[in-house]
Amino acid sequence: MSKIHASLLAAALVAAVIRSSDAMTAEPASRTRSFHLDAPCARVFSLFTPLGERAWAPGWNPELPSGSEERGSVFRTRSRDTETLWIVADYRPTEGRVSYARLKQGSNFGLVDVECRDVGGGSDISVRYTLTGVSAQGDAFVRDFLAEDAYASFIDEWQRSISAALSASK
Repeated sequence: MSKIHASLLAAALVAAVIRSSDAMTAEPASRTRSFHLDAPCARVFSLFTPLGERAWAPGWNPELPSGSEERGSVFRTRSRDTETLWIVADYRPTEGRVSYARLKQGSNFGLVDVECRDVGGGSDISVRYTLTGVSAQGDAFVRDFLAEDAYASFIDEWQRSISAALSASK
């Protein structure tokens, strides 16, 4: 077992123990938002992979100790003093689907599901985050991140950034 796999497993177990011994009773919370891109899925789908996201997400610099985009690949991202561990849970590019499981250390577990559907000459993208806090701070993060206006703003920024990246690569 690689060091990153062991770290992911250990973190998951520790968080599960913390959650089960805690008085908190947070349930998973989800939010979905869709947007349109003026390019077909064949052109945009790769932008939702760990390495593809570099083209449009400032500061996104995943470390890939295992695989790259296929199911089971593991990667890590860092922002400020926070580390997030990710695993590709589902990867079906021919169907326009990719899903990630993620653990933001000390804060929350979650799933990120992206679906791409061709519509005319463009594509409709659906992004669903499902998160569960593993601490009081994590519960607050989940509540704030998935608040309707905050999530809409977050996903609208995806659309603007991806559209700009697509325009720049023409």
